[in-house]
Amino acid sequence: MTRRPIYAQNAYYHFYNRGAHRESIFREPDNYIFVLQKLKQYCHELALTPIAYCLLPNHYHFFIRQDGEQDAGLLPQRIFNSYSKAYNKRYDHSGTMFESHYKVITVQTESYALSVCRYIHANPVKHGIVTDLREWPYSNYLEWIEERPGTLVDREFIRFYYPTPADYREAMQAYLQEREQLAALDYLEEC
Repeated sequence: MTRRPIYAQNAYYHFYNRGAHRESIFREPDNYIFVLQKLKQYCHELALTPIAYCLLPNHYHFFIRQDGEQDAGLLPQRIFNSYSKAYNKRYDHSGTMFESHYKVITVQTESYALSVCRYIHANPVKHGIVTDLREWPYSNYLEWIEERPGTLVDREFIRFYYPTPADYREAMQAYLQEREQLAALDYLEEC
């Protein structure tokens, strides 16, 4: 049995989950938009701040700060309870949508927090969905680099660590290059 963290005000959490049998949980753009609208609604209602997020065809990542007293763990429960009902009705689907209960990691250090942000934003490239992070509309990477004026982001958090959009673009480019180099080394070791 997985232990849930003790949720606390001003703490940071990385939530994620994957579709059952690694199947898609998003079939069309409206599905992504539905979840993003729920993310905005429930972050407001629960006094949570989204730091980084990415929705992908068969999984999701939310990096959230709990600003109020209500447990941040209510966020994925409420979003995906609502989404599952709508999805099941729209697509005449039954059965489980996810492989398990959502997973959560308490993020306790600055270095880990920044690593989580880069990891989350890199997912569309990592999984071969796009070659340029700016091409994936279902993350808040574009807000981080100030190419979209979305509201699901904490601009103060970003500017504290990355004073200019170019700073984060460069950090992401270095992160992606490092991942490519590690993948190449893994490949060579297998040969």
